Amino acid sequence: MWTANVSLLRCLHRTLLRGRAAHHTSAVQLNSNRASIGRCNRAKYERLYPLLLVRPDGSTVNVRYKEPKKILTMPVDIATLSEEERRARSRKRDPKKGAAQHEKDEFEDDFKVDDYSKFWKGG
Repeated sequence: MWTANVSLLRCLHRTLLRGRAAHHTSAVQLNSNRASIGRCNRAKYERLYPLLLVRPDGSTVNVRYKEPKKILTMPVDIATLSEEERRARSRKRDPKKGAAQHEKDEFEDDFKVDDYSKFWKGG
């Protein structure tokens, strides 16, 4: 039973291929949209890629990494920072709180629409 199904599938496959070759048609339309792939989402990459690792103290190390990236920054442990550095980092995270709000500058103008109405198309 199983061998009969396999032979039937092979026969159908051959006839479909022969028919496709005779008509010179393709079921898949190949165009520029078909080839635009940004990144393959793989669970595991085949090889290791060169990467620049930046440590919290600012030193850098060239390492091999499982995903193709250019640079990877290690997180800084906030508990080890001084109080001043901690405040500086919190100001960088939320600039709206630390920065003084600037008042909007108001400009005086003497623009009159009627002076330029001659340039508009009349209906």
